[in-house]
Amino acid sequence: MAYEVEKPDEEWQAQLSPSEYQVLRLAGTEPAFRGEYTDTKTKGVYSCRACGAELFTSNEKFESHCGWPSFYDPKDTSAVELVADTSHGMIRTEVRCARCGSHLGHVFEGEGYPTPTDQRYCINSISLRLEPTE
Repeated sequence: MAYEVEKPDEEWQAQLSPSEYQVLRLAGTEPAFRGEYTDTKTKGVYSCRACGAELFTSNEKFESHCGWPSFYDPKDTSAVELVADTSHGMIRTEVRCARCGSHLGHVFEGEGYPTPTDQRYCINSISLRLEPTE
């Protein structure tokens, strides 16, 4: 798929820290309960750390106690791309930034959280940058 923001790997590696590159460009996962936004209650907009696209807002963030920031819906449905992921012997749905294709995390359904969508967008903190509105 062609993305609005496309760069060669060397440019992504120069722009991102090694940890950011591992998660955003190589679909890695940051350790649970260690991300900077896991327990954040600050009001604001969460953007893609790679390209700056607005992805989620604090209004849709909820406490899932899973170890990563959780949102029940993206800011705009066209902000993220959902892709089938069969890695690690599991069937999951990967969440990517629709603007640059960076890996954000995964979305899960039917877990019973008391949210309007019954979805949990489980997103790596390192994939995001919070822009506070307060």
